[in-house]
Amino acid sequence: MSKIAVVAVVASLALTGCGKNDDKKGSDSSNASEDVCKTADGSGPKVGLAYDVGGRGDQSFNDSAYAGLKKAVEDLDATCVEGEATDGEAESARETRLKDMADQGLNPIIGVGFAYSDAVNAVAPNYPKINFGVIDGFDPDDKPNANVAYLGFAENEGSYLVGVAAALKSKAKNIGFVGGVHNDLIKKFEAGYVAGAKSVDPSIKVDVKYIEESDLSGFGDPAGGKEAATALYDGGADVVYHAAGASGSGVFEAAADAGDGKWAIGVDSDQFKTAPASQQPHILTSMLKRVDVATFNMIKSIADGSPLTSYQTYDLAHDGVGYSTSGGFVDDIKSQIDAAADKIKSGETKVPTKP
Repeated sequence: MSKIAVVAVVASLALTGCGKNDDKKGSDSSNASEDVCKTADGSGPKVGLAYDVGGRGDQSFNDSAYAGLKKAVEDLDATCVEGEATDGEAESARETRLKDMADQGLNPIIGVGFAYSDAVNAVAPNYPKINFGVIDGFDPDDKPNANVAYLGFAENEGSYLVGVAAALKSKAKNIGFVGGVHNDLIKKFEAGYVAGAKSVDPSIKVDVKYIEESDLSGFGDPAGGKEAATALYDGGADVVYHAAGASGSGVFEAAADAGDGKWAIGVDSDQFKTAPASQQPHILTSMLKRVDVATFNMIKSIADGSPLTSYQTYDLAHDGVGYSTSGGFVDDIKSQIDAAADKIKSGETKVPTKP
């Protein structure tokens, strides 16, 4: 697999035995309040999972990883230890966390987010009998460690599909995109979204806003997400897609405040299912990034005795990305979205990775 180029460092995380994050919003906050690691007592893989910024209960990227972990507890008899987010943590703290997990004999150890790439690459050689995985991971020297799996996704392909949906549903012929942080990974989402929309209507207007240029707090800033989305709606957009982690809750608030005919598109998980009832009528669809599939597959590979290593890419053809249909708002255009997906799977459509 080719190297997935990503830049920057995500906000840091602190190790907890079985951590949980409080004060998460949404109609279904079970991922924030439940703690499967406290009750897991099986004889399967002993998993270490360190979450990205926003932590478990973000109703997005981290919760998808947790879903994969929970499935492993249920299906593979796994037990687990989790990491929980703290602000302003040094890079060395990530390494310490991974070392602590490794010293406990956990295997595999999975970092949720590319921020763990450097830490994993530094720690893994010292624990050759333990397998590490990094969601969106990469090795900056393009020399993957023998006991590390870099679990990447074709976010641009999934974003292309929701771009198609946005263009088909937009009456204003003006749509928007909110990114959490202006880095290469999030620009993959932007590139796919714009390309998908333009495939439907080459003249459609696509306005783009990023919450932060480099400060990774942009992934955990609902107020910033709301401000960015509100500006897009006020500027004439009637559909706004976010790739902003926990900041996306602010985008949904902005859509609801903007009123009838204004749509938002979620990311990573089916965010219609976790949004408050007042926001659900405005959530057109979500781009599904199957972090749960990658997380579960990494754990299962340990249970099977054939650990995943090197670059693993979860694309549209391998159920790595997709789109949700909750709410029924895209039912009338589903055949057109699926036709676009078929062209990607066949190779007829090549989706860009850069805007």
